[in-house]
Amino acid sequence: MNRYEGRRALITGGGSGIGQATVLRLLAEGGTVVAADVSERGLKDTVEKAGAHAGRLTTVVLDVADETSAREGVAAAVAALGGLDVLVNAAGILRSAHTHETSLADFTRILQVNLVGTFLAIRESIPALLAGRDAAVVNFSSTSAQFAHPYMAAYAASKGGIQSMTHALAAEYAKRGIRFTAVQPGSISSGMTDGSGASGQSTGPGLPEDADMTLFAKLSPALGQGFAGPETVASVVAMLASADGKFVTGTEIRIDGGTHF
Repeated sequence: MNRYEGRRALITGGGSGIGQATVLRLLAEGGTVVAADVSERGLKDTVEKAGAHAGRLTTVVLDVADETSAREGVAAAVAALGGLDVLVNAAGILRSAHTHETSLADFTRILQVNLVGTFLAIRESIPALLAGRDAAVVNFSSTSAQFAHPYMAAYAASKGGIQSMTHALAAEYAKRGIRFTAVQPGSISSGMTDGSGASGQSTGPGLPEDADMTLFAKLSPALGQGFAGPETVASVVAMLASADGKFVTGTEIRIDGGTHF
């Protein structure tokens, strides 16, 4: 399929995990892509994995949690692409702890990266998207936005905010030609969930040593296949931002193998 031939996409979090898988998927479908990430090392890994498609890939070091970095990074991406048709907000962090032991700094950091970072990337991209072709934004919520994931209150709050924001933005920009959707990954193996990231820093859940694992009894894929790879989510993102998703906006799609019926 070449659903992305002639389409220009910016993907945050493109240096590892689902973000990287989405970069590779859109390139494979003919897209011209800017991968943005806080990790230069991760971006180099993405370029290497792009292989023959690397000629249509540009990388930008961008910290979505920093307003100046987001503004400059998005501007650089739009300039490199000559416009913008697709924005995928895959950048995020996951931290776990007993809520009564969570510092304000840690709680705020998760909201700043996940929720505020998504807002900043969207705000800076909207002018280019309004001038783009069949513009689409795909945000990353999580199954934790609707279902109980213990020790992850801050993460759940950030993802619930993203989900609500997606609905509001879809209504605000529907008549101006931008679609907004969200994906809710769950039971997906990636740098965020397994504790490794391309940056070499721990990005995984890091459950407390005394975590009650019986609380996670329900959090297993019903399909009996274990955790899925990040490409599973990338394929859904690719559909949503393509012409195949042209009648989909203001909603979210859960991708969890039936973990949450």
